[in-house]
Amino acid sequence: MKLHLPVVSVYTVPTDAPEADGTLAWNSTTVVIAEVTAADATGTGWTYGPAAVGDFLRDHLAPLVEGRDALDIPATHEAMARAVRNAGRPGVAACAISALDIALWDLKSRLLELPLTRLLGSCREHVPVYGSGGFTTYHDKHLAAQLNGWVHGQHIPRVKIKIGEDWGRAVLRDVSRVEAARQVIGAEAELYVDANGAYTRKQAVRVGRALAGHGVGWFEEPVSSDDLTGLRLIRDALPCDITAGEYGYDLPYFARMIAAGAVDCLQIDATRCGGLTEFLRAAALAQAHGLQVSAHCAPHAHAAACAAIPNLRHIEWFHDHVRIEDMFFDGALDPTGGTVTPTHGIGHGLTLRAEEVQEYRVA
Repeated sequence: MKLHLPVVSVYTVPTDAPEADGTLAWNSTTVVIAEVTAADATGTGWTYGPAAVGDFLRDHLAPLVEGRDALDIPATHEAMARAVRNAGRPGVAACAISALDIALWDLKSRLLELPLTRLLGSCREHVPVYGSGGFTTYHDKHLAAQLNGWVHGQHIPRVKIKIGEDWGRAVLRDVSRVEAARQVIGAEAELYVDANGAYTRKQAVRVGRALAGHGVGWFEEPVSSDDLTGLRLIRDALPCDITAGEYGYDLPYFARMIAAGAVDCLQIDATRCGGLTEFLRAAALAQAHGLQVSAHCAPHAHAAACAAIPNLRHIEWFHDHVRIEDMFFDGALDPTGGTVTPTHGIGHGLTLRAEEVQEYRVA
């Protein structure tokens, strides 16, 4: 079965409120969708990034994929990885590869009339998630409402908020927001924070010690994820888990982070690292070094693969991407109780609502 020329579409969706983390602010999210067909089946994959990802996918990768065997995903993945050598893999090219790779896995399982979880094989039926949002732009009532919805409404027992506001210049407010979050979610729920690389090394240690009193068990990117030495120093200084990895665009990135002893839990994003093919490889690399992994954002793209890996901790149930995936696809998962069950339907179980979301299409 030969692959037809993939179809690419790009959509930009305004956020439902102003959003920011420690180092970036935004008011919209762009999703790039790849659809690839063989025989009478179509697979769908996606990534989040600039519209340029769609251009690269359409102009450089789609012609390369056309005519290849739909079942030989490793060969197609390797061809794409080699083809972007001169363009540079990190960033736009890796996101484009990721979207197509996710589509290829969906297509293969549909051709075989299997759920993607059956094609990959499962370690678990139920995959843990954590609620993620808590943007620094949220006022106290907005933050409380979001946290309350996850923990007391949907009974998700673990949540994460953003800190590091204004590149670490608002530490008192950071700590105050964490204290407020703890009051909302109660003593039993797990509380995580994400600084998005906003702090300096010693500042992160000071903040981490203050947050320990509020039971924060997960400190994501206290410093830049490029600062592997800094991450290791902070990891050694604090009792909470130090995590990073979302900006990994290839397997060597994860190898360097693991070798540096930089993290307690490795984050991997299949919509950036090279799709499900590279996600599974990175997870195996982490397992070989005694580390758990957590899937970064794009929860519906990760769910089936996360059911397949033994060293999974959880999936990030990220507000922006959950909202878009609920809008764009039939078959969205329900996180009530703190887990999702990606075992139903054929492929990854999602179907694009192309007509319903046409108003957001930009390319």
